[in-house]
Amino acid sequence: MATKLNIHFVKTHLSRLLNRVEAGEVIVITKGGQPVGKLVPFNQIGTRTLGSAKGDFVVPRDFNRPLPTTVQRTFWK
Repeated sequence: MATKLNIHFVKTHLSRLLNRVEAGEVIVITKGGQPVGKLVPFNQIGTRTLGSAKGDFVVPRDFNRPLPTTVQRTFWK
Protein backbone atom coordinates (compact mmCIF):
# COMPACT_ATOMS: atom_id res chain seq x y z
CA MET A 1 0.00 0.00 0.00
CA ALA A 2 1.39 3.40 -0.99
CA THR A 3 1.57 6.31 1.42
CA LYS A 4 -0.61 9.27 0.33
CA LEU A 5 0.65 12.78 1.09
CA ASN A 6 -0.53 16.20 -0.04
CA ILE A 7 1.62 18.28 -2.33
CA HIS A 8 2.40 20.94 0.31
CA PHE A 9 3.81 18.32 2.69
CA VAL A 10 5.83 16.75 -0.14
CA LYS A 11 7.33 20.12 -1.14
CA THR A 12 8.26 20.84 2.46
CA HIS A 13 9.79 17.43 3.21
CA LEU A 14 11.08 16.27 -0.19
CA SER A 15 14.59 15.34 1.00
CA ARG A 16 13.26 13.10 3.79
CA LEU A 17 10.68 11.56 1.50
CA LEU A 18 13.32 10.73 -1.10
CA ASN A 19 15.19 8.75 1.55
CA ARG A 20 12.01 6.74 2.17
CA VAL A 21 11.53 6.21 -1.57
CA GLU A 22 15.14 5.13 -1.92
CA ALA A 23 14.42 2.49 0.73
CA GLY A 24 11.61 1.11 -1.45
CA GLU A 25 8.52 3.02 -0.31
CA VAL A 26 6.02 4.33 -2.87
CA ILE A 27 4.50 7.75 -2.14
CA VAL A 28 1.39 9.05 -3.91
CA ILE A 29 1.20 12.85 -4.14
CA THR A 30 -2.29 14.31 -3.79
CA LYS A 31 -3.78 17.72 -4.52
CA GLY A 32 -7.18 18.47 -3.06
CA GLY A 33 -7.39 14.83 -2.00
CA GLN A 34 -6.95 13.55 -5.57
CA PRO A 35 -3.82 11.68 -6.70
CA VAL A 36 -1.69 13.70 -9.13
CA GLY A 37 1.68 11.96 -9.06
CA LYS A 38 3.79 9.24 -7.56
CA LEU A 39 7.32 8.96 -6.18
CA VAL A 40 8.75 5.50 -6.81
CA PRO A 41 12.23 4.05 -6.50
CA PHE A 42 14.12 4.51 -9.74
CA ASN A 43 14.60 0.79 -10.24
CA GLN A 44 10.80 0.30 -10.22
CA ILE A 45 10.27 2.51 -13.25
CA GLY A 46 9.13 0.38 -16.15
CA THR A 47 11.38 -0.01 -19.14
CA ARG A 48 10.34 -0.28 -22.75
CA THR A 49 11.64 -2.94 -25.06
CA LEU A 50 11.95 -1.98 -28.70
CA GLY A 51 9.82 -4.21 -30.88
CA SER A 52 7.69 -5.48 -28.01
CA ALA A 53 4.48 -4.59 -29.90
CA LYS A 54 5.56 -6.32 -33.09
CA GLY A 55 2.56 -8.04 -34.65
CA ASP A 56 0.04 -6.17 -32.49
CA PHE A 57 -0.80 -3.73 -35.28
CA VAL A 58 0.01 -2.99 -38.89
CA VAL A 59 1.04 0.43 -40.14
CA PRO A 60 -1.28 1.27 -43.08
CA ARG A 61 0.34 1.75 -46.50
CA ASP A 62 -1.01 5.32 -46.68
CA PHE A 63 0.37 6.27 -43.25
CA ASN A 64 2.44 9.15 -44.67
CA ARG A 65 -0.33 10.42 -46.96
CA PRO A 66 -1.30 14.02 -46.18
CA LEU A 67 -4.40 14.43 -44.05
CA PRO A 68 -7.61 15.57 -45.76
CA THR A 69 -7.80 19.36 -46.19
CA THR A 70 -10.72 19.58 -43.76
CA VAL A 71 -8.60 17.97 -41.04
CA GLN A 72 -5.53 20.10 -41.84
CA ARG A 73 -7.58 23.28 -41.43
CA THR A 74 -8.31 22.41 -37.79
CA PHE A 75 -4.59 22.77 -37.05
CA TRP A 76 -4.30 26.22 -38.62
CA LYS A 77 -7.14 28.09 -36.97
